[in-house]
Amino acid sequence: MPSYTAPTKDMSFLLHEVLKAEKLEIPGYDELEPDFTAAVLEEAGKLANEVLTPLNVVGDQEGCRLENGVVYTPSGFKDAFEKMKEGGWTGLDMPEEFGGQNMPVLLGTAVGELFSGANQAFTMYQGLTHGAASAILAHGTDEQKATYLPKMVSCEWTGTMNLTEPHCGTDLGLMRTKAEPQDDGSYKVTGQKIFISAGDHDMADNVIHLVLAKIPGGPDGIKGVSLFIVPKFNVNEDGSVGARNGVSVGNIEHKMGIHGNATCVMNYDEATGYLLGDMHKGMRAMFTMMNEARLGVGMQGLAQAEAAYQNAVEYAKDRLQGRDVTGPKNPDGPADPLIVHPDIRRSLMDQKSFVEGGRGFLLWGAQLIDQAHRAEDKEADGLISLMTPVLKGFLTDQGFDMTVLAQQIYGGHGYIEEHGMSQFVRDARITQIYEGANGVQALDLVGRKLAADGGKPIMAFFELIKSYCKEQNGDEMKDFIEPLKEASKHLQAASMYFMENGMKNPNNALAGSYDFMHLFGYVCLGYAWAQQARAALDALAAGATDATFYETKLTTARYYMARRLPATGMHLARIESGADTVMALDAEQF
Repeated sequence: MPSYTAPTKDMSFLLHEVLKAEKLEIPGYDELEPDFTAAVLEEAGKLANEVLTPLNVVGDQEGCRLENGVVYTPSGFKDAFEKMKEGGWTGLDMPEEFGGQNMPVLLGTAVGELFSGANQAFTMYQGLTHGAASAILAHGTDEQKATYLPKMVSCEWTGTMNLTEPHCGTDLGLMRTKAEPQDDGSYKVTGQKIFISAGDHDMADNVIHLVLAKIPGGPDGIKGVSLFIVPKFNVNEDGSVGARNGVSVGNIEHKMGIHGNATCVMNYDEATGYLLGDMHKGMRAMFTMMNEARLGVGMQGLAQAEAAYQNAVEYAKDRLQGRDVTGPKNPDGPADPLIVHPDIRRSLMDQKSFVEGGRGFLLWGAQLIDQAHRAEDKEADGLISLMTPVLKGFLTDQGFDMTVLAQQIYGGHGYIEEHGMSQFVRDARITQIYEGANGVQALDLVGRKLAADGGKPIMAFFELIKSYCKEQNGDEMKDFIEPLKEASKHLQAASMYFMENGMKNPNNALAGSYDFMHLFGYVCLGYAWAQQARAALDALAAGATDATFYETKLTTARYYMARRLPATGMHLARIESGADTVMALDAEQF
């Protein structure tokens, strides 16, 4: 059975030596002292290692089942969920007013990675609830907040988001679910939604669905969509659970992965619902949840890569195959371990440099969210809005690729279920699809985010990288700064290409959007690695007791700069080739 060890040391390094969180002028960050965050991460790590990890295979093998209208989760999930609730983990970064602990998103993201790396399918139950609660917090009335948030923050009640219908996914303007207004101010919601993660289960007393629907007579298309709170059980005036609402599970989807999460077909038959936010402004409210979810999904891609990498390293050290071409490294044994071979090292270094660089990128993104919301920093808000599709798209595409590389280390054994590597691949695969497929993320990045606010966010990003490179002008940083400068120039050239050619032929921009998202991602990881290299050099200069940890950081950073970051040149070449070859065939020629 695969193992998982919470990477708490690396997280502490990033929090305190790279981001220097406790020194940032963001409200609440003064509480993030190293001893405090270490204690939180240690406790979260114990829960991840001891409770969630053993259930990962159980969830994959058993899955969820629907019996007589009731959804049952895999063995052990319910008890584990109680432990999660008892520890207060579900409300770590939610407001104290509603029972949360008001910790920064930065710490919540770090803890979330630990839980997701241990058991992605399980962690989705509270993850979806957190997103639904955030939407109610941002757009709900005082009464709605008082009714739902305390029990959602504690996960006594859980939450979902309902967007997709059988005939429409990304194009939500085509939806058919209707919400008929009632005399008492409520609505009767009728329709069917599919692919609803954590849509129903046996671990909470109620499930609060956030459902997109159209009010008759409203504008056509996406402009006529509103968002509704539709509880599984109606809520009485005293806050207790009342009669069953017109909500039922039509089916549980049979999926490639995340078997331990109940992905449901949800049927709404004149279910009582309540408008959340403004009428016909449902997407505005839903995007509060979706943007949070996209950061969370990027985290999932990274977390699966971390878990798969850990197991691949152990296998590569233990499995004896062949001899080192430079001479035996295990002369008393029949063969040398896999890890002596350069191609195995190449694969493991690809994985390691992605995971540790990606974690730096992810936590920086979480810090920007705190900076935007807690410090009301508009520039930070612009930056994180720009980078959200990159965080989601790049971390999940690369995260999936890394789980495949980890599986490949095992050879044929990686294809055998008893070794468990296929679960990482299968669970990571969904991250590229849900919360906006990655092609849509790329289109959002190029079609909307680049030009947002007159292009100020992307210009701010370029200036950030330029200023950082100027500051780090010593010879000791040359190996990291020169490649970062070159990669940043590629990103700027790609942006300029879109400006010069996108207006004349929009397909030139859209055909290059996926490459641009990846180019951007590589640059972001390059920046993350340059920062980690700087922190490692400072620690060694100060006489760090764990010199090996910091020397390993520098070696991994050099690998990324030499072997991974040059991919920006390839992506730029593809972008500058334009759309002609992409669009050359007629539809009938495919």
